Amino acid sequence: MSSINSNPGATAALQTLKAINASMGDTQMQIATGKKVASSQDNAAVWAISKVMEADVQGFRKVSDSLSLGQATISVARQGAETVTELLTEVKGKIVAAQEENVDRAKIQTDIDALRDQISSIVSAAQFNGQAMLTNTDQTAGSGGINVLSSLNRTMDGVTSSDIRVSKQDLGQGQSSIGSGLTALAGAANDITGTGDGAAATMTGNATAPTGTTTFGAAATTTVAAGTGFSVEITATAGNGPSNTADRNDISYVARDGDTMEDVAAGLAAAFNKYVSDDLGAGNEGTIDATASGNQITFTGADQGGDNFSITVQQYDPDATTTIGGGLAELGNIDVTTQAGADSALAEIEGLIQTSIDAAAAFGSAEMRLDTQKDFVSGLTDALKSGIGTLVDADLEEVSAKLQAQQVQQQLAMQALSIANRAPQSLLSLFR
Repeated sequence: MSSINSNPGATAALQTLKAINASMGDTQMQIATGKKVASSQDNAAVWAISKVMEADVQGFRKVSDSLSLGQATISVARQGAETVTELLTEVKGKIVAAQEENVDRAKIQTDIDALRDQISSIVSAAQFNGQAMLTNTDQTAGSGGINVLSSLNRTMDGVTSSDIRVSKQDLGQGQSSIGSGLTALAGAANDITGTGDGAAATMTGNATAPTGTTTFGAAATTTVAAGTGFSVEITATAGNGPSNTADRNDISYVARDGDTMEDVAAGLAAAFNKYVSDDLGAGNEGTIDATASGNQITFTGADQGGDNFSITVQQYDPDATTTIGGGLAELGNIDVTTQAGADSALAEIEGLIQTSIDAAAAFGSAEMRLDTQKDFVSGLTDALKSGIGTLVDADLEEVSAKLQAQQVQQQLAMQALSIANRAPQSLLSLFR
């Protein structure tokens, strides 16, 4: 039945045309934005995931910037350490030349002093954006290195950041000095006599070399506060024993930030052996010595009669008057103007060169690690961006084909609507 009050055919055609136009609007939006999910209205779950990933991509870009800054800082430090190594090698050449008696040792010493000043200048200048890596004399906790932001870690509980810790390598020439804040070593077992902290152990030379052991801290890996001082005092010397120490700084070690008890034991044992060697003179090295193993030092006396002396090991709290020495502090003590000085300097320079080589190698390893991490972050960022694209980007080939089909559907819907709108006109012919 036909009616002039309603036109169901036109209504149906109009609804079809509206649906086609709405679909064409979505398709045109995908073409305009290049995305099939441009807002949470399109697909709330996918949109939320993509936004989280986009935030991570932005974060990783900043991580990459941090790694670039860290690389630049460490590269400057490495270059400085390598240059110091080359200059110390030149110093060694001068020291070797001073071994000859028929040379002007005063002029050689002048050359050594000039090289020493140049090393000091390089250590001071080797900094990037104010961050110096070749000095480590600050007593502030955490001052012994820098943390380079290296990654972001997302878990179900949230996001945390990761750092790469790069330790400073001290190539300064400052002399260490212990302040006045004395504290006893913790526990009687830490004293070489086993009878009380700070008490002297008598080393009496006889047919069997006497020994005594000092333990520092609970374990070799136990960290020690920067500025904590340790000293060995020699008293009651008799016979051919080493001379009594004048004060706490004659045989001492001041911990720098990041040091462990193993570092303390090694540093203090080296200081003891140098004092004894310098005091007893050439040819007597090793007759009285200290051997470090982990967080322990074993002192050994001479196995001959008459070399009697007492040892006291002391520990000092960090103090404002305490000075942390540089890694090349002994460079300032090199004096080749005498044969004895030239002989001593030849042994000393080897350790200084090794110190600078170790510093350069440490920075080289850190720089390589930062470079590897930067490559990883770059690849990870690209992978995240690709994943986001897979979730939200439109397939433009598919969208293009879909648009053409919708255009044909639109034309047909408009034609159908036109036909439906002409249907009531046919009723007029019935009344003519």
